[in-house]
Amino acid sequence: MKKRLKVQRQVYSNFLSKPTASYLMILGSAGALAGLGLVMVLSASSVTSLAESGNTYAIFLKQLLFLAVGIGVCLVTMRMKLSIWESLARIALPFGIVALILPIIFGVNVNGNRNWIPIGPFTLQPSEFAKLALILYCALQLRKHLERKARGVKSSAIGMVSVGTVVFLFLILLGHDLGTAVIIAGIVFGMLFISGIDLKILFSITTLFALGGLALAVTQPARLKRFKAVIDPFAPEVYKLAGWQPAHSLMSLASGGLFGVGIGASKQKWANLAEAHTDFIFSVIGEELGLLGTLTVVFLFAILIYAIFRVAISTKDLFQKYVVTGIGCWLILQVLVNLMTDVGIVPVIGVTLPFISYGGSSLVANCLALSFVLNVASREPDFKAARVARKAAKR
Repeated sequence: MKKRLKVQRQVYSNFLSKPTASYLMILGSAGALAGLGLVMVLSASSVTSLAESGNTYAIFLKQLLFLAVGIGVCLVTMRMKLSIWESLARIALPFGIVALILPIIFGVNVNGNRNWIPIGPFTLQPSEFAKLALILYCALQLRKHLERKARGVKSSAIGMVSVGTVVFLFLILLGHDLGTAVIIAGIVFGMLFISGIDLKILFSITTLFALGGLALAVTQPARLKRFKAVIDPFAPEVYKLAGWQPAHSLMSLASGGLFGVGIGASKQKWANLAEAHTDFIFSVIGEELGLLGTLTVVFLFAILIYAIFRVAISTKDLFQKYVVTGIGCWLILQVLVNLMTDVGIVPVIGVTLPFISYGGSSLVANCLALSFVLNVASREPDFKAARVARKAAKR
């Protein structure tokens, strides 16, 4: 037994020491999450899909189309020269601003948020792509900040990114999308943290933003009820209102046990969880696949995020390092907020689970972000040498 464990540790350490390890971990974990997402969207959306269109597979087929588009985008952009990405970063701020203004002018309200643009039978959520635009903008600005400091020019990391960040947050909050605003703020804080900013300053800004978010929540009755639902979603005064979703999310997770009730056998998706295939898909996973299913999802996300930060650490280019770190922060925050919402730790603020929840904008934006990380990983000298050696060995 001890000998077997020793061999397994050696194989594991040998794999992680390979130049292709991060690349393969990202591909494998993201592919597994997207595949599981397809299965769970099919299961979780069947009732809603049947009620809305008369076709059990309508929502699933849309998600399949979105995934195909996302993979196509990824295959193209992961081979794109990184200098092109840098050029795109120079226009990321105006692009993001325009993208966020469009829903305010032409958008439709979905669950109180005006952040969707109807396009035929589909809806587009520009804020998903604005997240990546802001990451590109901040990465370029932070690199300029470090270059200025290296030349002895006085510069402030916060000052370099504050204008774009504040404009993005203002436009997002104008559409009443508090969830996206939280993710955006968290991404910028993560990128500022790795830039070497004074932690006291960062903590002070974080406190101010937290107080501002709390003020936005308590001054709006609907959001205040969501906070009350976190304390006790089963309380009579909130259960049939803001407490309904979190209460039935907990019921769904609790009823799955260790192995779950089986794929397709969820009871809570029958009109109890209105967002079963989007915000609360993790609860359906817990009910149908049990504790083992939820732990598998968490494990796959852990592998994905770990591999992304391995790429960020290994790359020497500052712009690439900041972008990859921003993408890692984006995924961490989105996963944490979604999971904490589903287990009742934070109020419902409408954040989807990357690669798993239904949503074309989110899925394609996530694929686009990963394509940048894979692009960076594949251009590392050790990775290229490993590929050349492997090709030579096959001949």
